[in-house]
Amino acid sequence: MTATETKRRPTRGRKLIIAALVVGGLLVAADFGLAAAGEYQVAQKMRDKFQLSEDPSVRINGFPFITQALAGDYRDVEISASGVPVADQLRDLEIRANLYHVRIGLSDLLSGNTRDAKIDQVRGSVKIQAADLNRLVDQVTPFSDMAIEPDRRTEQPAGRQADPTRAAVKLSGTTTVASRQIRIAAYGTVSLVNGQVAIAINDVELDDTALAGLDAVLGVVREALSVTIDPGVLPFTVTPTAVKVESGAFTVEGTIRDIPLDR
Repeated sequence: MTATETKRRPTRGRKLIIAALVVGGLLVAADFGLAAAGEYQVAQKMRDKFQLSEDPSVRINGFPFITQALAGDYRDVEISASGVPVADQLRDLEIRANLYHVRIGLSDLLSGNTRDAKIDQVRGSVKIQAADLNRLVDQVTPFSDMAIEPDRRTEQPAGRQADPTRAAVKLSGTTTVASRQIRIAAYGTVSLVNGQVAIAINDVELDDTALAGLDAVLGVVREALSVTIDPGVLPFTVTPTAVKVESGAFTVEGTIRDIPLDR
């Protein structure tokens, strides 16, 4: 074996590796390109379906996309939109839907023909932000810096099943009483009642306990914060089955199975 032949073998190996990387890169780029085209078509459909002013965010999860496309089974399609208005007071709703196992052929997906598309399961949710709650509360008494938090004073007993339609909540904010600004913290429950979010306040704490007319102040605060919020219809007309309290928002959610995509 000559010295020249010895030098050529590594060179050919490097060329094969480079060629494989280039081909792999092209395949990945093509895969993401197809996924993006599919996401665009779904976004167009969902914009009309949810009556949005802009296209929602759509992500077809799972890689590679092409294997899902060839099977006609997309495991998880995630759709979300923010700043969605409902009625007059709700302006900042966040809607989200996860579509599990969307059944549609690649050609139909890329052409936007979803007439025969089916979904095994949809989990839909609507998030109500603190700013929207503040607007509703202002109808009774003005508040600023409204905050929503879970009430962490009580823990769920071990082994006890939590009620998904009910959650403990802490609301806090600043209001003006007798020309004085006071900071309040209100504790109560959030319940899901006929698809609406009902807030009931049980306990109110003020940062100024010496304030004159304390009982009257507490009554006004309870009345202001005990409101019922209608978040509208969940994505894909999912029936609400749970309400959650998280930092800054309430979330109403539910699940539905075996429905057409164009429902």
